[in-house]
Amino acid sequence: MDFRYIGKSGLRVSSICMGTMTFGSTTSKEEAFKIMDKAYDNGINFYDTAEIYPVPPKANTAGITEQWVGEWLKTKDRDSIILATKVAGAASGWFVPPIRHGLTAIDSFHIKRAVEGSLKKLDTDYIDLYQMHWPDTIVPIEESLRAFDDLVKEGKVRYIGTSNDSAYGLTKANETAKNNKLARFESIQNNFSLLNPRFLDELATVCKNEDISLLPYSPIAGGVLAGKYNNGLYPDGCRFTAYIKNKSPRVQAMADRFVNEKTIEATKRYMQLAKDYGISPVTLAVAYSKHFDFVASTIIGARTLSQVDESLAAFDFKIDDELMKKIEEVQKDILYPMG
Repeated sequence: MDFRYIGKSGLRVSSICMGTMTFGSTTSKEEAFKIMDKAYDNGINFYDTAEIYPVPPKANTAGITEQWVGEWLKTKDRDSIILATKVAGAASGWFVPPIRHGLTAIDSFHIKRAVEGSLKKLDTDYIDLYQMHWPDTIVPIEESLRAFDDLVKEGKVRYIGTSNDSAYGLTKANETAKNNKLARFESIQNNFSLLNPRFLDELATVCKNEDISLLPYSPIAGGVLAGKYNNGLYPDGCRFTAYIKNKSPRVQAMADRFVNEKTIEATKRYMQLAKDYGISPVTLAVAYSKHFDFVASTIIGARTLSQVDESLAAFDFKIDDELMKKIEEVQKDILYPMG
């Protein structure tokens, strides 16, 4: 088992993290417990959730995931689990968080309200990693960091992190923390995959130079890299099928971003690479995401228990230099310029 530290923290986590965002929407409680049990039995000690889960976020379901994770947590030794959750940011541009009447912000009031709610639902007295779900462009980062720092000092939170952030945002936050002697962001949780390697630019440079860890989410690009959207298919019950049918142009645009001519062509080539190496395309995608030295743990997801095995196989598969060159050729030819 491969364990890595998150940033400069004392959090030593498995190189694969079990994500929970479908628990309560497309995944039943019974199935969610089976998935988490299987992850735990296979050495995963890191579990990630959020106050707005499950997705898609809805007012009548927000918080169910944390509650289920909390119930499951009671079946394990709490100290054997590294538990991460998130406080919802302000309206992100494509949806309004369906909690606290849509008036969320990363200010002192909302951070403290959110953490108390999460502690109650998770039925625990501390959170190992508390993350800003996405940046707040209005509230000064110093106010946010002081509120997070208070939680660390109170022992309710061990360490803090950010997500869906930019190189500027991450650097600005941690310089502010340094100058004011506040807890800093030890991690950043951003989208990163074979189809979206943009993190390899400025953000990777910041992480490597400042000892901040990436916790990549969506390593299989919302299922695209599994091949389920090939040949023009939009299977029932899948995320981008729901997005493409949504009446909101912003939500439809999210589907178009991940499912388009370039990504499908790239996926076909990645699937052939996986076949050449005798592994599934999911295993290849997860192995790629956890390959880099600035990555502490890759967050996988599963709607059903049967989907977990191919991700777990990435524990034992290493990407060598030859395979990486082939991957970079696909990225260069089809996706984004790498140089």
